[in-house]
Parts: sequence; structure tokens; C-alpha cells
Amino acid sequence: MEFRIDSGALAEAVAWAARVLPARSPVPVLGGLLLEAADGRLAVSGLDHEASARIEVDADVLRDGRALVLGRRLLDICKVLPHGPVACATDGARLAVTGGEARFGLSLLPLDDYPDRPALPERRGEVDADAFAAAVGHVAVAAGRDDSLPVLTGIRLGLDGTTMTLAATDRYRYAVRTLQWRPEGPFEGTVDVVVPARRLTEIARSHAGAGTVRLALDGGSVGFESLARRTTTRLIDGRLPRHDKLFALGEHAVAVMERAPLVEAVKRVAVVAEGDSPVRLAFDGATVHLQAGYEDDVASQRLPAALRGGHAMTVAFNPGYLLDALGSFDAPEIGLRLLGPGQRALITDATDDGAGTHRHLLMSVKPLV
Repeated sequence: MEFRIDSGALAEAVAWAARVLPARSPVPVLGGLLLEAADGRLAVSGLDHEASARIEVDADVLRDGRALVLGRRLLDICKVLPHGPVACATDGARLAVTGGEARFGLSLLPLDDYPDRPALPERRGEVDADAFAAAVGHVAVAAGRDDSLPVLTGIRLGLDGTTMTLAATDRYRYAVRTLQWRPEGPFEGTVDVVVPARRLTEIARSHAGAGTVRLALDGGSVGFESLARRTTTRLIDGRLPRHDKLFALGEHAVAVMERAPLVEAVKRVAVVAEGDSPVRLAFDGATVHLQAGYEDDVASQRLPAALRGGHAMTVAFNPGYLLDALGSFDAPEIGLRLLGPGQRALITDATDDGAGTHRHLLMSVKPLV
């Protein structure tokens, strides 16, 4: 195998495929990246037991061939290559990489031991790449981190007609985002699967800017494809709890506030909140009084807040959870739908009429007086 390519194009392709490489693996070849050169294209592929990635870029191919090299070592080399053309060629049991006056030699891994790349599942339709990346980011903050409860570390991907629903929960909060997608041909029935949150976040970000992402799905895996990039990941067994009843608040008050000043105020007063100590929000109809800390170490700030449909009340939240939720919104104003102290609270866009595309549920705690 022998090819020439721009150092920037090589570095980008290697970095993209290396996303799926395991940090540690008892199987050495799974730490490898497969390079395939043919017909004026270089394909770079990586995989582990859960995910795969493949990207194709233009290259001046002088000799067709395949080579398997340590992925992270190749990535490190690409980061320090001089700008300009790079020549890569297999030479016996090595891959020689030459850029300018710099030359590197990489040992080849045994190709016969490398697993076959998983096939792309059945194609179902496509979604706007940037909208999808944003939506995944909106809900991923609520996904669990406890691997003993695998299903809660995932993001629900639901398809119903032309509506895609993304949702995540760790039992203390629940984020939901809906967006439009375009099914390929008539779409009957519904789809409800759970995708690892970390993987889906990486995948969505890596396809952002590609225009559209084609979605492929079967019973055990989900695939995404855009331009010359293709990724797959295994699904998590199980289902997330439904959010419909949780989000039905019944009679409630709504506090409307500017989002950016609220974020800054929560950050400011939370510096005295130790451990699980909450930030308290006291609404009096026209303002909200934020307070944190007890006894000598306290902080407070007052902001404008219009309270509608309810009387003065005080609610309290874990400051980290509250900041995660507020940071996932893009709207300049948010609406905080309140049932009362120690009960559910729903954060939405201030213009949401009750069926918005982005909603984030938090459990408030009963504030100590």
C-alpha cells in the first residue's frame, strides 16, 4: 500500500475514526485503525465491541492495499506532522509515514485477527445534522452515569411518523426534545430504542455540519451516515420510563425569567452551597430571591421574575442539576412551571404553550427555613 495525502486531511480522518477506539482492550487489534487505499480514496476504520466508525477521504493512491496500525499512535503522529503533503507506504512489517523532513515507522498489526466491520443496519430516513446534534446535547445532560443501571445511561430514540423524540433521565431529572425527521418511504408503526448517551453525543457532534444524517436501525444496533462518514453503535436493552404522566402537571404556576441572568445568579450564590445543599428560589410575584447556604456562609441575589397563575412560593433545587437544565436551553427566556415545594418543576421555553419541543423536568426539594 502506498498513498500521498495532505497532512490536515489525514489528521482529520484519523481523529474521526479513532473516536470509537477503546481506552484499554485485552484484544490488541481492537486498538488498531484499518487503512484501506484504492481508487483514489483512503478509508480509515475503527471499531470495538460496541461501536464502529469509517471515513473516506481523497488521496493520491500509488499502490492499493490495506494496513492495520495502532490507532492512538497514528493519531499522535498526525498531530505533530508538518503541514503539507504526507507520504505513507507499507514496507515489510511497517508503515512508513513521511512529512517534510520528518519520518515515522509504525509496526503493522495482524490483519487476519481484525474483526469484520459490522454492516450498516436498515436505512430508515434522515434528519438535519445540526438540529440532531443540538437536540442530543439538550437531553444528554440528564442521562445517568451509574453503569449498574445501564438503561439510565442511555438516550431514548423514538420515531413516530415524522417526529423524532430524544429523552434521557437519571431518576432525578428528565429531559425531552422533539424534532422533525424524514422517513425513507412510508413509515408505519413506531420505534422506541435506547442508545448509549456517550456514544450518541459523540456521533451527533461528529456529523454536525454535514447537512443531513441518514439514520439506519435494526433490532440490535443503530447507524448514522453522512457524506463519506459512517458510524454504528449497539443499542442498550430495556426501555426508559415514559415521561407523559410526569410532565402532566395539572394546575400550576409559571415563573418567566431571562435565562442568562438566572444562570449567572445561580452560579454566584452556589459558591456557598456545600455538598447537596440546594439553591432556594423565593418567588413573590414580580421578583425571585435566590439564596444559598445556612448560618454564617450565605449568598443571595434578586432578579426580575413574573409569576403567573399562583401565589408566592419558595422552591429549591440541586444547583448542579439546575445549571445543567438551564444550560441546555437556547431561548433568551425560560418558563419555570411550578407545583410547589418538594414537587416536580418543568423548565420550558417561555413561549411554550404546553407542547414545546424542549422540556426538562426537575424534582425540587423542600427548602429548610
